[in-house]
Amino acid sequence: MNSVGIDISKGRSMVAAMRPFGEVVISPFEVCHTDSELSELARRLKSLDGETRVVMEVTGNYHLPVAQALHDAGLYVSVVNAKLVHGYGNNELRRVKTDRKDAVKLANYGLDRWLSLQRYIPEENTRLLLKNCYRQYQQGCKVQTMQKNNLVSLLDTTFPNANRLFRSPARADGSEKWVDFVAEFWHCECIRECSEKAFMTKYQRWCKKQGYNYREEKARSIYSEACGCVGVMPKSSTTKLLVKQAVSQLKATSSALAALKQEMQTLAAQLPEYPVVMGMFGVGPTLGPQLMAEIGDVRRFHSKKALVAYAGIDAPPNDSGDVTGRHKAMSKIGASSLRRTLFLVMSAYLENSPPDEPVYQFMDKKRSEGKPYLVYMMASANKFLRIYYATVKAYLNKPEQS
Repeated sequence: MNSVGIDISKGRSMVAAMRPFGEVVISPFEVCHTDSELSELARRLKSLDGETRVVMEVTGNYHLPVAQALHDAGLYVSVVNAKLVHGYGNNELRRVKTDRKDAVKLANYGLDRWLSLQRYIPEENTRLLLKNCYRQYQQGCKVQTMQKNNLVSLLDTTFPNANRLFRSPARADGSEKWVDFVAEFWHCECIRECSEKAFMTKYQRWCKKQGYNYREEKARSIYSEACGCVGVMPKSSTTKLLVKQAVSQLKATSSALAALKQEMQTLAAQLPEYPVVMGMFGVGPTLGPQLMAEIGDVRRFHSKKALVAYAGIDAPPNDSGDVTGRHKAMSKIGASSLRRTLFLVMSAYLENSPPDEPVYQFMDKKRSEGKPYLVYMMASANKFLRIYYATVKAYLNKPEQS
């Protein structure tokens, strides 16, 4: 048997092949991630005598072209978690870290774990696109939060508390009323320099133009708030430019997020488990696609415990001798994005308190026992994942009725 270790880097990789008892089949050499060189590598590996298995680490997106090319060529490819390989073979006083050594290390790891190596199976195109859409959505949410904080900070010097004047939810295109409002009335002087009646007329025209509901009481409260504000920055062209640019950046990000959210909905609707996932309590048009993006096909997990461990909300045993660990910490070794989504789903349970839902009943039980907030939230997320696994897997394995 031939174990091929590939140490992945950006655009290139180091390849080495080993056999049992330290026999070197192929000395370490470098391969670029081009179609011609990867095809030549696949041809060379397929020409080796005996069964050949390829082992590589998960390295961001860098390993994907290599794994895809070798898998398509018919080779047995195994992509392992870097944490599993990190401590393997480090029993020397003088540790050497080079790409050549790492390639040999991966090859030896493959020999030792030969029977337990999981075969790499590329994701379906729809799931791959959904997952990447969600990754971009996450990054966009971080940018949006930063831009909102920046705009609020600017408004504290021009129109304090302007962001608290409206409670309208965001529209489908991502626009928010308070953001559109400060784009027009970017300084408190823009309001109080005119009379109350004049502002009410101006505000009514603005509401009609932007498609918002107009209320006379709201207009009066806005005018009263503006008259009581203290604008630190002067009403000048520079101040207007600063606020307008901050609003423009925030609007662009919000619009992009709305488009990504809509695309995630479209992609998620193409997956077979979509109707059963969307029927679960706490899962809406936003969190449903996020769950499906992070979990993927549940059939790739051999048990519900494997899915819980993948999310990193399992509590590994901590026993020694006669001592049995009582306080077991959550591992947090897994998909942090999935844990975040699960926390939001649990927040929906906590907010709505559905008495007939098993997850909420479990949550309420743990809460009544005096468990801390994060403990009963993550324990409930554990139970939710187990229900998700059983429900979705049963639905996917259900024979199609003709």
